[in-house]
Amino acid sequence: MRKFFTAVVLIPLGLIFVVFAVANRHPVTVSFDPFNSSDPSVGFTLPLFVVIIVVAIAGVLAGGLATWFRQRHWRRAARQHEADARQMRAQLADLRAAATMPSRPDPQRLPAPSQGGGYGAAGRDKQGATL
Repeated sequence: MRKFFTAVVLIPLGLIFVVFAVANRHPVTVSFDPFNSSDPSVGFTLPLFVVIIVVAIAGVLAGGLATWFRQRHWRRAARQHEADARQMRAQLADLRAAATMPSRPDPQRLPAPSQGGGYGAAGRDKQGATL
């Protein structure tokens, strides 16, 4: 399907380009001398379609470069977020690995007091009376 749409777009575009080139093949002089337009020191004689196509390509390149420079902030932010995500994934993997390891008893921790002596949960009946 993609090839079909590409052909539907490129074939007419190519035909338009060929018709444009044939219709505008008259030579024109492009001058870069603003002071002497009748006999320019820096000038080129080219077919009109070449001049128009070169200017169109230059415009597309200038627009692409301007867009690329304006988006540098977003590219920098995306790189920073990707680095943060990578760091967080590594930290999560370390925490998961630490959680699956068998834990050793902490020597600093005191044991829980025993419930013996008749007054703990074992020394009372259902209503809470002492046995």
